[in-house]
Amino acid sequence: MPALALTDHGNMYGAVEFYKECKAAGIKPIIGVEAYIAERRMQDKEPNLDSRRYHLTLLARNNTGYKNLMKLVSKSHLEGFYYKPRMDLDLIKEHSEGLICLSGCPGSRFIQHLKSGNKDEAIALLRTYIEIFGKDYVFVEIMVHEEVDWYMPLIPTILEIAKEVDLPIVGTWDSHYLELGDKEAHNTLLAINTNNQNFKFGGNYSFIDEGEAKKVFKDIPKALENTLKVADLVDLEIELEPWHFPTYPVPIGSSYDSELQKAVELGFEKKEYLKTEETLERVRFELEVIKNKGFSSYFLVVADLVRAAREMGIYTNTRGSAAGSLVSYLTGITTVDPIKYKLPFERFLNPLRPGIPDIDLDIADDRRDDLITYTKQKYGDRAVAQICTFGTMAARGSVRDVARALGYPYSVGDTAAKLIPMGSQGFPMTIEHALEIEPDFKSLYENDRATKEVVDMARKIEGNVRHISIHAAGVIISPTPDITDFTPIQYDPKGENKIITQYDMFTGGRDGVVNLPKFDMLGIRNLQFISGAIERIEKIRGIKIDIDDIPLDDSKVFEMLSRGETVGVFQMAGDGLTQYLKDLKPSRVEDLMAMVALYRPGPMEVIPEYIKRKNNPKLVTYLDTRMEGYLKESYGLIVYQDDLLFSAIELAGYDWLEADKFRKAVGKKIPKEMAAQKEKLMKGIIDNGQTEKFAKMLWKLFEPFQAYGFNKAHAASYGMVAYQTAYLKANYTPEYLSACMTAESGDIESCSEYINEAIRMGFDVLPPDVNESFSDFTVVVEDGEISKKIRFGLNNIKNFGIDIGKAIIAERKHPPSAHPGGGGGKYKSIEEFLERITHKNLNKKSLEALIMCGAMDSFGDRNVLAYNIENLLAFHKNILASNQNQSTSLFDSLGSGPQSILVLNDAPEATLLQKLAWEKELLGFYVSGHPLDMHDEQLKRSGTTIKQLLSQTPEAPKNGERPKGKKSILVAHIDTVKVILTKSSSKKMAFLSVQDKTGTMEAVVFPETFSQIGSLIKAGTVAAFECSATARDGKISILVENIKVL
Repeated sequence: MPALALTDHGNMYGAVEFYKECKAAGIKPIIGVEAYIAERRMQDKEPNLDSRRYHLTLLARNNTGYKNLMKLVSKSHLEGFYYKPRMDLDLIKEHSEGLICLSGCPGSRFIQHLKSGNKDEAIALLRTYIEIFGKDYVFVEIMVHEEVDWYMPLIPTILEIAKEVDLPIVGTWDSHYLELGDKEAHNTLLAINTNNQNFKFGGNYSFIDEGEAKKVFKDIPKALENTLKVADLVDLEIELEPWHFPTYPVPIGSSYDSELQKAVELGFEKKEYLKTEETLERVRFELEVIKNKGFSSYFLVVADLVRAAREMGIYTNTRGSAAGSLVSYLTGITTVDPIKYKLPFERFLNPLRPGIPDIDLDIADDRRDDLITYTKQKYGDRAVAQICTFGTMAARGSVRDVARALGYPYSVGDTAAKLIPMGSQGFPMTIEHALEIEPDFKSLYENDRATKEVVDMARKIEGNVRHISIHAAGVIISPTPDITDFTPIQYDPKGENKIITQYDMFTGGRDGVVNLPKFDMLGIRNLQFISGAIERIEKIRGIKIDIDDIPLDDSKVFEMLSRGETVGVFQMAGDGLTQYLKDLKPSRVEDLMAMVALYRPGPMEVIPEYIKRKNNPKLVTYLDTRMEGYLKESYGLIVYQDDLLFSAIELAGYDWLEADKFRKAVGKKIPKEMAAQKEKLMKGIIDNGQTEKFAKMLWKLFEPFQAYGFNKAHAASYGMVAYQTAYLKANYTPEYLSACMTAESGDIESCSEYINEAIRMGFDVLPPDVNESFSDFTVVVEDGEISKKIRFGLNNIKNFGIDIGKAIIAERKHPPSAHPGGGGGKYKSIEEFLERITHKNLNKKSLEALIMCGAMDSFGDRNVLAYNIENLLAFHKNILASNQNQSTSLFDSLGSGPQSILVLNDAPEATLLQKLAWEKELLGFYVSGHPLDMHDEQLKRSGTTIKQLLSQTPEAPKNGERPKGKKSILVAHIDTVKVILTKSSSKKMAFLSVQDKTGTMEAVVFPETFSQIGSLIKAGTVAAFECSATARDGKISILVENIKVL
């Protein structure tokens, strides 16, 4: 088979990967697309009429055709999308150069004309194609799929027309899967993607070989011969090797290299950085490497992005090996001094290392779109796109999807999927592996017919691409005004009109898209914590903090961490790491850097020894005296990935290129490569003066890094952010915690952690108040002093719009003098509030939310106001009507008093439990108290909290039994109850959401237990649970064995 074509429907997702694989196999790749052609113009999108579309096969004849194909596909997505990405012939005329046209499959307009008996229209269409593409590049396409019974009788007519118009025929075969045995798997995928179990391909749509093709086209041999004619017309070489950097503007007569040199010199001045022999030599070496590799413009682009971000008030942090560059530090790209922290440049970039630099920029996650907008403004709106990523069908999802597609009840797929263990970082779980390690899953598979059918089919489709979405960080910038010179683009399917590529970063070897380098801009929530806190500090205290210039020896920070107060501290929170910090008693930033590297998913087994050696320097030793130079800061222990590389260089005689290959082999975890590296490393160690025993011991120390290991520069960057967040928490506690609450307000579980931390630290967390709240969580200032109070914002109320909240705040800010008829300032009563707020979104839903969450407590009791909601709405309606009538009155200038009289009917006051229930519903939290407040004695006696249970690690399952922890008594509030019937026995069991003052978790009541205590389980009650922790569905939950309602 000398040539092979790929023509996906309306997209080019696989084009580059297909091109590379064909080239590697010695096959000529033909890149094409089966385009959707609009019924009328591609801009027409009238329901019913324009939902019809036709197919047309377009192939790239050369590089011009390939680029035109990318532009056609892009415009079909951006301008012609209506159910499908559509083109029209006018657009194709604009981009026809370098293309070959095949008249299309049975779904083409040409064939549909023939099907309808419109032979003249069919001929006219072919003549139009000849005008557009040229006679030498148009072929009449023939398919032989006998199951398409209406099409087969048309073949003689197709041959007759081709002869009449003097166009060659060409045979094609519709291939949707490789092997004939994949037919059912393909139909299952169709059912999953379309949510239609009846949508199936009935015939053979597998990939046929040359022998089978000869049989198919035995009556039309010319159709097969002409496929070679098409292949001969194709002369396409896609440029994949050279990288194309954005066109960064530099002054006339200058160059990228000289501009980068100037930026470095300016950095020395701005940072008042000492010019020593060491720093000058380091800069000279780095600049020489950067210049020789042609990367100066790349550094200038990134430095400009960071500068722009900071000028816009966007907080940034550059992680990864780039922090090992002094040039990056002096140009403002990074914030960690590589000389001070002994970070190697060669891990980031060295003369021997191939590939481009990878600079990972973290930014406050609520401002990522702002930085992308700046990038578009600088380089052009159509020169910038976010990189796509393809989500694949994972083990659990495949099982659930297949069960649904095959028509089984939800419980069949759900039960099997939940028995598949979760994977880990770098090691995704597969169905095959789950059958090997999970006895319950294997037993269900072997003993349940339905499960076996589902799992067998899921194994076939597992790993297939399921959807396209946006890469979390990657952005590319074209050196030309139009990024479709390099990649087809489309809108993100989730909406918001974000433009994404159709090629993923693997087309550029993980470094970019084809040959456009990737610029990473990753949104990080903790940077939003920092920016929010600094904004509050300046507003409340008048102090402007430069987070990159804070003292790094603040005793309050290290004392706080040594006490284990880590909530809100980047990378340091969590029971396991918190306990290590208490034992470690950190006293320098380097300790935090080490803990970032050592804790999950790093080599955790080193942590106890690190703690011992820090606390007792006499224990510090080096396995080889040559290791002291790079292990001194880590007390002689291998902590960072860099330590492996330096060991290979210093002890085994590697150069940096060999060390980099060693790093990649470790990172890829490929057994064959690792075995070869082990042999080479051990030989090098022995040849350089050590023993075989030492070499084996050292390799043993390297093994934990085969799972995961941070490079030192990455750990330094993250360790610095950890210190910065700890600094703000220790020194500006209310501002920092309120910033954390605001950033996490969309996640009740995370936000509650910060609320509980604030309460633990002695702060009162107050409910919203129409007279006191702003949009977000705010620090309460009383008589000019910062109080120990934090108040909910109006944006934090569920069922309450942002616009009405802004209107309430804006009206409150008006001075009383701004209202001739009275008002302005704080609202003195419910009547005045209703008179002054005229926003359209003040309705029953929003008013009830304000009342029930406590935002109107200063106007009266919650239940009384809620009971009178219709009276309040009627009063407000009368006010609005009266205001509207007065707006046309001649007597407006006379002013007026209240327009109506508000009468409230008597009602009982709200109980504490009522208030708590409403707060939980509308705020997600208890504010006025907690349902457990009246059960202090029982709480003390139980001695168990949800936080403690969540930190347990249940034993691994034995003999197929569900893993359990030790028995405990937990006193908790039942928030929700879900009762279901088991599939096997139709018996009742229950899933509960329970909460105490430390958190929320799931509780499971199995049928045998439910039959005894089910009547006692009610939402809204407080109970003592006899229970044990268990690992369920990748999470910790509790198994309830008994219950006592309190």
